[in-house]
Order: sequence, then C-alpha cells, then structure tokens
Amino acid sequence: MAFSLVLSEAHLTADSIETTADVTLTKAPNGFSISAVHLVVKAKIPGASEATFRELPDKAKALCPVSKVLNAKISLDATLLP
Repeated sequence: MAFSLVLSEAHLTADSIETTADVTLTKAPNGFSISAVHLVVKAKIPGASEATFRELPDKAKALCPVSKVLNAKISLDATLLP
C-alpha cells in the first residue's frame, strides 16, 4: 500500500505490481520472531523512467508502517517491467 501511495504522489499508475516476500523466522527464548524480510517487486508502470522507478520502492519502504514496526532486516529487489 505504501508503494501505491508513492506512485500516486509521483503521478504514476501501475498496470501491475507483483510482490513476493521471503520471511525469515528465528527461534528466540520466548518463541519465534521475524528477523528478516526480503521483498521482490516487479512492476509495470507506464511513463516511469528507470531512474524514477529506482527511487520509488526505497521511498515506499521507508514510509511503510509494517516496516517500521518490525524489528527485522528488510531488503528489497525491484524490477521495472517493459
């Protein structure tokens, strides 16, 4: 949802966005915790240049409320589809 907000602010509309998340669970003394999340985003966004697209996912990641509450390493790979 943060990515959609960032796109809207950039006056862009995606034809499609596919996101997958690989989540790493770590056993802790009091149960399990999420220690890492690796996001892979593939998006088709008419009118978006590669340079503009490179900025958007990182900005969305910084704004994402879920990212803010997780005490986890979050990594991101983003691809702009033709």
